[in-house]
Amino acid sequence: MDLRFGVFIPQGWKMELASIADPAAKWHKAVEIAVLAEDLGYDSLWVYDHFHNVPVPAHETMFECWTTLAAISQRTERIMLGQMVGCAPYREPSILAKITSNIDVISGGRLIWGIGAGWYEHEFNGYGYEFPAPSDRIRMLRETVEIVTAMWSEPDVSYKGRHYTLDGAQCDPKPLQSPRPQVLIGGGGEQLTLRVVARLGDASNFGGKPDEFAHKCEVLRGHCDDVGRNYHDIQKTWSPEVFVRESEQEIIDGGTRSFVGEPFDSWVAGNLVGTPEQVAEKVQQYIELGCTGFYPWCSDYPDTETMRLFAERVIPEVRAVNG
Repeated sequence: MDLRFGVFIPQGWKMELASIADPAAKWHKAVEIAVLAEDLGYDSLWVYDHFHNVPVPAHETMFECWTTLAAISQRTERIMLGQMVGCAPYREPSILAKITSNIDVISGGRLIWGIGAGWYEHEFNGYGYEFPAPSDRIRMLRETVEIVTAMWSEPDVSYKGRHYTLDGAQCDPKPLQSPRPQVLIGGGGEQLTLRVVARLGDASNFGGKPDEFAHKCEVLRGHCDDVGRNYHDIQKTWSPEVFVRESEQEIIDGGTRSFVGEPFDSWVAGNLVGTPEQVAEKVQQYIELGCTGFYPWCSDYPDTETMRLFAERVIPEVRAVNG
């Protein structure tokens, strides 16, 4: 079983860098943790594609997705580089093909391309993007994946869709990875998004407590059957929050660390929260549901205790159990 473990780096989206005053020092911390992720043996590092903080915009630093990855690609050597996930309506698919191809080349073939339909309406309005209905955003997502993957492989691309039209677009250099970088599509919309995953994705990403995750998997399986796709060819991934401490009492004393104020019991149930042994058991539960990619966000950033415990205590235990 090819299990993959990644971790987010701090960008400021969840206000995790607010305790550091100087923007340059915030960036230094992001780079420091990216390098540490590689040193600790993580398979991938991840960034968000957002402009404003959550739960509400707060005039706090939020490092942009693609410039961050470009810089981090030059400070790391092995670790894969992913976005969880890019917002399709924020960039024309043609320029996104160019960006992703460049990142794959300058990183030495380490891109995982994460893409989704977008949801943060305040960002759309603030940055002057139209905020279409969900069905239109998902159609934009589908057309974006079709265009980008075509431009990765074809010399010249012409395309006429509902939202995008191209006439002889060229994208050179092409990505280094063969046959292409992994296309990870984020979102759990059962009628439309998961059907796009079934048609075009190499990997899915959706959340939920175990019963919710299992249900999404079955919906995805149904779409795969409908479009003639082998369900097992699509990697299932999960990106919860993670908070690990040596003792259970430390977890209880810390209370909920949910950035949206989710009650403690619910937050623990839907995320990787607990001692190393408890978190390893939770990971195993999702593995048994078919999940093989675990890409969590550390709830104690800019502290790195969770990041280290997950790498040094949880991942080895899970790998040992699963061969």
